[in-house]
Amino acid sequence: MVAAIQNLHTAEMSDAERAVRIDLAAAYRAVALYGWDDLIFTHISARVPGPEHHFLINPYGMMFDEITASSLVKIGLDGNPVSKSPYPVNPAGFTIHSAVHEVREDAGCVIHLHTPDGTAVSTAESRLLPLNQTAQIVLSDLAYHDYEGVALDHDERPRIQQDLGNKNLMLLHNHGTLTVGRTAAEAFTRMYYLERACTMQVRTLMQGGNQHPTEESVIEKNAALGKSEGFAALSNQLVWPAILRKLDRVNPGYRD
Repeated sequence: MVAAIQNLHTAEMSDAERAVRIDLAAAYRAVALYGWDDLIFTHISARVPGPEHHFLINPYGMMFDEITASSLVKIGLDGNPVSKSPYPVNPAGFTIHSAVHEVREDAGCVIHLHTPDGTAVSTAESRLLPLNQTAQIVLSDLAYHDYEGVALDHDERPRIQQDLGNKNLMLLHNHGTLTVGRTAAEAFTRMYYLERACTMQVRTLMQGGNQHPTEESVIEKNAALGKSEGFAALSNQLVWPAILRKLDRVNPGYRD
């Protein structure tokens, strides 16, 4: 099946699109590598270079650790496929990702997950707390969206757009996590920080008792660091090449 998909796409994609496909396929496999996947559910998307607002998303039915650059499905903001694929697209994935790609020109990549810890914190009334350095770095860039059921209703998209605004991380209440980046590298690094902060909070609160406080001035300093210009360089030049090297060792083939 994968070979058949490769034959469909080889002749019709530009070099720029192929580069985006490779990074997106790598993001899927990295999510699986870190144990953040949810069988065939949840989704990562990437905008195809060009004015059309086409974006790539996973073929519904493939596990994250087997997705390749050529197997990704290209669709338009209307939900219709732009290129042929034997696989459908997750309808909830289209609703969430098209909402972001429609209004955020900087949304090169969008990641949405249902991890146990991310969902636990998204369900907690306290939301994400500034308990540690990792949480403090992401909090100033974090938005929230109320749960409206499985995201099959396209009428929900304006509310997702309004709640996200210009922020790059979101907790979807009772649902999971979401991050946005200009590149797959930036979206993945933001998700790493967000998921890590959620796990740290779950483990900290499991201990019971009071938590050691952080000075407000320190929280503000870490928040500024999280939104600094150095984040892009950290993600694209240091974190992502390391992720790709790791994938090449343990799960190669995502470039196919």
